Amino acid sequence: MSRAVLSLGSNLGDRLSYLRIAVEGFADVLVAASPVYETAPWGVTDQPDFLNAVLVVESPELDEWGWLRRGQQLEQQAERVREQRWGPRTLDVDVVSVDDVRSEDPELLLPHPGTPSRATVLIPWLAIDPDAVLPGHGRVSELLDALPPAEIADVHLRSDLSLT
Repeated sequence: MSRAVLSLGSNLGDRLSYLRIAVEGFADVLVAASPVYETAPWGVTDQPDFLNAVLVVESPELDEWGWLRRGQQLEQQAERVREQRWGPRTLDVDVVSVDDVRSEDPELLLPHPGTPSRATVLIPWLAIDPDAVLPGHGRVSELLDALPPAEIADVHLRSDLSLT
């Protein structure tokens, strides 16, 4: 049995529909889905705002590579084009963590190295798992508390949107 935390993002086209592709694609293993948040772009800032969410999924068949491949298949279904690192995308599915697995493989770094500094992941994750822990980094609530207030302020709950 493996339990994974997945981060979803979309900032091109019908952003909500693209996030829903991911939710539907993981429906058979879905434990929890966060609310939807709107966030300013990170990395490359000259692009549209993102819709973000986090999923918790669980499966006896999938390991960390299985979660990665399944996420990549959903990105392909959403016709994601990888032209620029941190650039605009129809759908991004990041494997944030899988149990206590550590990986230094360049294709699958675990836990995801950007997580401790990204309110776009931490806030949605805490919304569905207030006791969440990022392996090797500690409680997600403490990671969020350590971020600059401006980063937290850039994450806006979209209570008018739903993933289901």
